Amino acid sequence: MPTVSVKWQKEVFPAVEIDTSQPPLVFKCQLYDLTGVPPERQKIMVKGGLLKDDADWSTVGVKEGQKLMMMGTADEIVKAPEKGPVFMEDLPEEEQVVAVGHTAGLFNLGNTCYMNSTLQCLHSVPELKSALLKYPHSGRSNELDQSSHLLTMATRDLFTDLDRNFKPVTPMHFLTVLRKKYPQFGQLHNGVYMQQDAEECWTQLLYTLSQSLKSPDSRENQETVKALFGIDLVSRVHCAESGEESSESESVYSLKCHISHEVNHLHEGLKHGLKSELEKVSPSLGRSAIYLKESRISDLPRYLTVQFVRFFWKRESNQKAKILRKVDYPLELDVYDLCSEELRKNLEGPRKILRDEESKKFGLKTSEKNTDSKENDVKMLDIEGSSNGGEPSTATNQEGVPSDKQAQFTGIYDLIAVLTHKGRSADSGHYVAWVKQDNGKWILYDDDNPTPQREEDITKLSGGGDWHMAYICMYKARVVSDMSSSSSTVGKSVDLSEAS
Repeated sequence: MPTVSVKWQKEVFPAVEIDTSQPPLVFKCQLYDLTGVPPERQKIMVKGGLLKDDADWSTVGVKEGQKLMMMGTADEIVKAPEKGPVFMEDLPEEEQVVAVGHTAGLFNLGNTCYMNSTLQCLHSVPELKSALLKYPHSGRSNELDQSSHLLTMATRDLFTDLDRNFKPVTPMHFLTVLRKKYPQFGQLHNGVYMQQDAEECWTQLLYTLSQSLKSPDSRENQETVKALFGIDLVSRVHCAESGEESSESESVYSLKCHISHEVNHLHEGLKHGLKSELEKVSPSLGRSAIYLKESRISDLPRYLTVQFVRFFWKRESNQKAKILRKVDYPLELDVYDLCSEELRKNLEGPRKILRDEESKKFGLKTSEKNTDSKENDVKMLDIEGSSNGGEPSTATNQEGVPSDKQAQFTGIYDLIAVLTHKGRSADSGHYVAWVKQDNGKWILYDDDNPTPQREEDITKLSGGGDWHMAYICMYKARVVSDMSSSSSTVGKSVDLSEAS
């Protein structure tokens, strides 16, 4: 193999071997290693002109010791990184959480999946976490008992641990305080802690937080939990026999989806749940009579909780039995027709703005009436953030709550969490949580093992077999923001702007 010298700019490479059994492109690659000039940019002067990539060396006539000249500009030299590669396990825990895309799981401490799944669902509510962070580390109001105070602090601390950790968290302190506050969660059978009902855990924990997270400052919203989860109902109570009629109002933290052979969809079950019969004394008849109670929603929450009434007491076996019937539920729930007449009127404006904005997104023609000055003051707030799982719009604070503007509810909700149960009895089986993340991805929290899920699989948890089926669904309100101070608001507003 002949050896040649190659002059490039001011540099000379004195001993470059040429393997004449290989095409000239291989020689150019050798020069690329020496100079950084890519082969396609190299111009090498030989007898008869420029050296071509596929030339025949025998016709080029290169001789031993010959001097060749090359022209061409080198690529920019890539500098070595100042820092070497950093592996995820070497990152701080907070950065690992961001890198993996979801927060930590919870270890099962012996039939505590009912508690773990409840906590993972409620942990997905940023406004609740913000309210807990404001809760004082020491001291409590005179109206709050010590056990409720300790449970609130334990919830705050556990939520903080979940946000900071990538590896599973042990909720031992929370479990100890929960059992002290509510002894039924510490029941034993043959020396082993029993499985408990997740809905009971959810209800008891929310009740405690509703009592503790009340601001002593009357200028602020005094009932954070009610504003986030509370559903106001107005009811018409009518006795067909006597003709008596009255109205009642109440606040609840969830809607019930009653399941019967007529119910195939969540919406049908909710309608059944808003109607009930009750027996009480009729003043006009002077005896007991049957009254029909028909309820409507009069005020909407930011987070709408729905419980599928799947468990009932079976006298024959003296235990809770489970209704396995399949009941479909949607990713998007519209409760407009479940609302009172007054609330429906208030929802019309925001719903029109929502429809027009979504039409614009898909390039459809919007209503000409949208040019009305008052409606121009209403801007979209959660179109992208709530429905698509993206980042909140600039009109919101860090928690997705309007900071300086009131939110107008539309009656449309987007599914963000599902708590499911697998098994035939509430006293056995297994609970898990399926939670939508800020990035729009769904994560299955099966105790200490979080795993990504496809959105299309979430609505398949509707029952009809022995697989996991929805027991509690949590939906987030899709709202529009009212820029006009004179415009009336719909739904409850939660002022957590200081936490943003």
